[in-house]
Amino acid sequence: MAVAGKSLPNPLQVDFCGLSLSSPIVLLSGCVGFGEEYTRIEGFSNRDVGAIVLKGTTREPRLGNAPHRVCETPAGMLNAIGLQNPGMDKVVDEILPQLDFSETRFIANVCGSTVEDYAEVTRRFDDSPIDAIEINISCPNIKEGGLTFGNYPDMSAKVVAACRRETRKPIIAKLSPNQTDIRENARLCIEAGADALAVINTITGMAIDIEQRRPVLGNVRGGLSGPAIRPIALLKVRQVYEVAGPRNIPIIGQGGIMTAKDALEFIIAGATTVGIGTALFYDPLLCKTINDGIADYLRRHEMTSVSQLIGSLQT
Repeated sequence: MAVAGKSLPNPLQVDFCGLSLSSPIVLLSGCVGFGEEYTRIEGFSNRDVGAIVLKGTTREPRLGNAPHRVCETPAGMLNAIGLQNPGMDKVVDEILPQLDFSETRFIANVCGSTVEDYAEVTRRFDDSPIDAIEINISCPNIKEGGLTFGNYPDMSAKVVAACRRETRKPIIAKLSPNQTDIRENARLCIEAGADALAVINTITGMAIDIEQRRPVLGNVRGGLSGPAIRPIALLKVRQVYEVAGPRNIPIIGQGGIMTAKDALEFIIAGATTVGIGTALFYDPLLCKTINDGIADYLRRHEMTSVSQLIGSLQT
């Protein structure tokens, strides 16, 4: 029973790198622009999500890849946007001041072609109201930088270490599934200073126009997201949790999450929060439905907090 003058604890609230999030849902980079994409949709509220990861930002403005940039697949989509963005100065000086930081948490997504690029963009975001910084070392749709760094654990660690020197804000290393041993990458990123890990980025793929016998995407390859990659992402989360869990390093579990059941699987596997991306293109108001489903599960299992579920997989 609620006590007069006091509100009941929020069972969906989680602690992430010292940040209190009102929901375990995180909106993923590239799917919500710079936080304004969904504010125009009637019924959408930033209060339904714990955090929003902003679009990938580089030192200088980028036009992105040549079209086509997006291709629908039977169970998801391929994208090769190419990190189109206005550059770090415009993001920090013009875009961040327009965001309402009282509604939810905002996380910057830092990209670069060199270690120095990553460090410089991180330094720029350090002197801003942003809540945390995600290091995108695993982007599969650019020809340099992200994918190269993300597939080599030693390089991943160098990028994280360089960024760590430039900020006191929480650092999230976004890990690639396109590598031999994601656990080793996770370990080295943690040792280099990562406070959290995002698992996983998209899986490299392509599509072909059979009539023209040419790649559909202008970049030839792109990142596959959506339900097709969910079982792979779930396994990677569990593998990374084996390394991160004992060190109390939280994980953003992501990859094809469409329902509350999907989200619960990732949390049970070891994710503290769950990232929603491609699903937003199907249903922009999905977050409230997922929150309600998680809350109902907690009630049915007589749990008072989603934190009780994290890593609770029985093997």
